[in-house]
Amino acid sequence: MISLVDRPLVSFDDFIAWYPEQSEYRYELKRGVIVEMPKPRGAHSKLGGDLAYELGTAIRQMQADFFIPRDCVIKLADDTGYEPDLIILDATAIAHEPRWQRESIITKAESIKLAVEIVSSNWRDDYLVKLADYEGFGVQEYWIVDYLGLGGRRYIGSPKQPTLSICVMKAGEYEIRQFRHGDRLISPLFPDLSLTIDQIFPNP
Repeated sequence: MISLVDRPLVSFDDFIAWYPEQSEYRYELKRGVIVEMPKPRGAHSKLGGDLAYELGTAIRQMQADFFIPRDCVIKLADDTGYEPDLIILDATAIAHEPRWQRESIITKAESIKLAVEIVSSNWRDDYLVKLADYEGFGVQEYWIVDYLGLGGRRYIGSPKQPTLSICVMKAGEYEIRQFRHGDRLISPLFPDLSLTIDQIFPNP
């Protein structure tokens, strides 16, 4: 029997049915192709946990009806599904999500307040592919957390340095603002957020 991983094209529903519950890897579906994503380790894992803590604290201070799920897959198309490093959902909006309770699947952009990707060696996915897909799907705010400065120079400038890009939807497309050493983050979702790059990025 041929594994779905070996097939040239896979539907989103076939991907979810195939997805192994116990695995040392995560998987995403990109244009019908299953892609193996190593689980975050070391500094990547710590940064994700620290950022989830800071944003969770900000949510409580705002008394907003948002939450950060442990697991979540976004169905962006019939052949594409992503599992962001961190996602903030609207607790009210997911009442209208047909697949949330049974499968932790999000199918509507209005359920998503923020998607965060922490950059690793496959930086082109975060800066190019996922940016376009999240923009096209209608995700209102998307953060690209490039704590090692791995992105291409056309994305983060030269010399390359650790950068956090906040992409905000305006008139159907993203406006991008970048933050580096010494900067305080400015997020429309969290207008009172008091968090600097140096507080979340690992020490060099």
